[in-house]
Amino acid sequence: MTVTRGPLLTVSLGIAVFTIAGCGAEETTSPQANSTEQETEVEDPAAGASEDTVEGSVVDSSDEPTPVEEQPASAAYNFSDVSPIVQAFIDEQDLNGAGLIVVHRDDGIIHHDHWGDFEPDRISLIASSSKMITAGVLLRLDDDGLLDLDAPVADVVEWGAANPDITPAQLISNSSGLVGLLPNPLYGPYLCQYVAAGTLQACAERIFTTGDDDDDIAAPDSEYRYGGAQWQVAGGVAEAASEKSWAQLIDEIYVQPCGLDALSFNNHFGQLAGDPFKYPDAFAADPSNLSPSDNPNMEGGAYITTGDYGALLLMHLRSGMCGDVRVLSEDAVDRMHADRIAVAYDGDAWNPDTGYGMGWWVDRETGRISDGGAYGSVPWLDLDDGYGAYLVVEADSATGNALADQLYALIESAVTGR
Repeated sequence: MTVTRGPLLTVSLGIAVFTIAGCGAEETTSPQANSTEQETEVEDPAAGASEDTVEGSVVDSSDEPTPVEEQPASAAYNFSDVSPIVQAFIDEQDLNGAGLIVVHRDDGIIHHDHWGDFEPDRISLIASSSKMITAGVLLRLDDDGLLDLDAPVADVVEWGAANPDITPAQLISNSSGLVGLLPNPLYGPYLCQYVAAGTLQACAERIFTTGDDDDDIAAPDSEYRYGGAQWQVAGGVAEAASEKSWAQLIDEIYVQPCGLDALSFNNHFGQLAGDPFKYPDAFAADPSNLSPSDNPNMEGGAYITTGDYGALLLMHLRSGMCGDVRVLSEDAVDRMHADRIAVAYDGDAWNPDTGYGMGWWVDRETGRISDGGAYGSVPWLDLDDGYGAYLVVEADSATGNALADQLYALIESAVTGR
C-alpha cells in the first residue's frame, strides 16, 4: 500500500532553538489554556454531545460526551502480526515506544495498542500532522457562514488588502504564493510564526503585510509551496472571522463534540531546547515544560493522544460526524480530501503522483490521503476501504515512516482480508 509522505516532513516544523526571539513579537497578555496531564480511556471516540451545529455559529455544547465502548466487531480483525514488528523496530532503533490506533467507518476502533513508555494517555507533539486539524477549523467556519473560503482574506480583515487576491482556500492548500518552508524555513520576514510570545492575530498581520517578501512571493494558485507562514495567516483569519481565540475554536469544534481529552495547540519552537529536527526531549519528559502561548503554531503546534487522533480520523471517515454531532458538513470533508491543486492550477506536490487537498496529501495512484509529521507521526485514511490509522513515535520523520512502511500492508490485510 502506498501512502504519500511529502519530502519536507523532516524540514516541516522541526525548527526550534534558533535566533527567532528578535522578530519583535508582542508580550503575551492572556496565555492560552493548554492542559497536558489528563486521563484517557480506551474507547470508541465516535461518541459526542447531543447538540448539533447551530446555524451561523460554532457549536458550544455544554453536554458531556457519552462514551461508547470499543465495538464488538473489532474482534473480527486480526492484528496479531503487528505488535512483534513494532516491538522489534522499537528495540532496533532504541525508541521510547510507539502508539497505534486503527479505526473503521462502520466498526469504530478496531485496534488500539501502545509499546514502551506509551500508554493511552500519553500526549505527543505531532508537527505537521496538525495541518488537517487546522484546515478543518476553517472549513467549519465556512460551513457556519462565518467565512468564505474562496473569497479574499481582505473580506475578513482589513490587513488582507496587502495581498488582495489571496483566499483562505489557497492558504490551507499551500497555494497562496507566500514563501513556504523551502528554500529557507527560517525566512526572516515570517519568523514570528515560531515565537510563543505575542498573539496569533499580530503575527498573521505581520506576515501578510510585510513588504520584505515582495520579491519572493508568487501569484496565488500558480505553484505549490509547502507549509510555512501561510498557515499562521489562516489561523489569524479564523480567529477574526469567528471572534474567538484559537483555543476556543479547537475546544468548541473538536474537543467538546468529539469527547477529546488532550488536543490543544501551542508554539514549542524556541521554547524547548534540543536537536531541531528530532522530537523535543523536554516535552517527552514532561509536557508541562511547555509554557502557554497566544500565538500557537498553526501548521505544527498540536499535541494529542492516539485516542484523540483516532477520533478525528473516524470523524473524517463518517462524513464529518462525531457520534450524533456534526463537526463538519459532508461537503467540507469531501473538499478537504479532494486534490485541490490539481483542479485549481494543474499543480502537484513534489512529483506528478502526489497532490494536495486541504491539510491532506493525496496519493494520486491509490487515492489514499495522509498528513505525516516531522516528529514521526503518520496518519492516513483509505477512503475506499473505509479505514484510517494513526501511528506515532517520538523521533523524526524518517523513523516514523520507516516503521509505517512495515505496517501498511499488514494493516490493510487485517482490515480488508486482502
